[in-house]
Amino acid sequence: QVQLVESGGGLVLPGGSLTLSCAASGRTFNRYTMGWFRQAPGKEREFVAAIGWSTGKTYTKDIVKGRFTISRDNGKNTMYLQMNSLEPADTAVYYCAAGNGALWDTEIGAYDSWGQGTQVTVSS
Repeated sequence: QVQLVESGGGLVLPGGSLTLSCAASGRTFNRYTMGWFRQAPGKEREFVAAIGWSTGKTYTKDIVKGRFTISRDNGKNTMYLQMNSLEPADTAVYYCAAGNGALWDTEIGAYDSWGQGTQVTVSS
């Protein structure tokens, strides 16, 4: 199994930016799809973006497309989520995940390894 640790969350003003990081270790994960999910209070966990670890191809949810960018650094075994023009509706716990599913498979069940989450709060 892959071990995942998120960092980079915090409090940011509306319109601000944050970059989340996800450090991966454990089993060889270069065959994996890596993803970001988020869960707002009282809501279900939802897909945000995914990247093929070996291909670098990405898939981003429409609601954040143009504002959020997913990327990875193979040498550092780290995935990133650059978030710009943040809105209060982006407030959530953000989770990184790894799985064997297709890049466009946004279901939680497609991922079998999860980080502990990092809180992002967008508020004035």
